[in-house]
Amino acid sequence: MSDFRQLSDKIIVSPQISTADIDEAAMLGVTMIVNNRPDGEEDGQPTNEQLAAYADKKGIKWAYIPVTPGQMTMEGIEAMSFALRDSDKILAYCRTGTRSTNMWALAEAFVGGTPTNEALDAATKAGYDLSGLKPTLEHLHASAQSS
Repeated sequence: MSDFRQLSDKIIVSPQISTADIDEAAMLGVTMIVNNRPDGEEDGQPTNEQLAAYADKKGIKWAYIPVTPGQMTMEGIEAMSFALRDSDKILAYCRTGTRSTNMWALAEAFVGGTPTNEALDAATKAGYDLSGLKPTLEHLHASAQSS
């Protein structure tokens, strides 16, 4: 059974997925899957290529935006913002779902989307504590609003 966690109407996050999770995502109307997990992070982990090929057979677009723990980059945040902009419903995953939740919140702040407190509340309801990101989210959101 999948461990999908809803952050908004547009995005679900999850720990590591399998082909069965891709089947479930398709049934939920997911149009894109974002893999935030680098290949080879853990023994036995399915590769990006394997899962992307399976998603393609299901008609689901795929984005590979790998994030090494503690090393989120502006390039990755921008790529995540493009994925969010270009898809109706997204499933993003990593090892536990935390990096994907961080990337969603940062990408939303980067484009002036979901306000900081709403993003923090959504993450908390999904079981992720992003309180340490609050100053960064506020800064990114304010910068986006002034552009």
